[in-house]
Amino acid sequence: MRAVVQRVSEASVRIAGEVRARIGPGLLILLGIEPADTAEDIAWLSGKIARLRIFSDPQGRMNLSVQDVGGEALVVSQFTLFASTRKGNRPSFTDAARPEVAIPLYEAFVRRLAADLGRPVATGEFGADMQVALVNDGPVTIWFDTQRRE
Repeated sequence: MRAVVQRVSEASVRIAGEVRARIGPGLLILLGIEPADTAEDIAWLSGKIARLRIFSDPQGRMNLSVQDVGGEALVVSQFTLFASTRKGNRPSFTDAARPEVAIPLYEAFVRRLAADLGRPVATGEFGADMQVALVNDGPVTIWFDTQRRE
């Protein structure tokens, strides 16, 4: 699993011109899934994101989590996080999980993150053509890969 986590002051997802989800201050999480991903990857990644201390404390240091500040979360599926550009100029997405594998894992991740945060998580729509808008706060952007666990 790969995730790009952005601290946002606001974010939204539109599908076919309609707003599907909108959050205020919190985290926008772009999530890519590969065939080898497991429930263990979901648990590790969700826990890391829920406890990630990237919000400012009263002294201005990044020392608080999204839970600590009462922030929201928006998860958007993004298979392009597994793009390979090794050959030529057109990316290959063969490392991304097919929908029959990815959808249940995506849904399980959303459920786990909601449980870890103790609040509902907003989502896009898996496989839809989405327009994602955000105001990156900081900017703060963190990249995770469950195979590397850095």
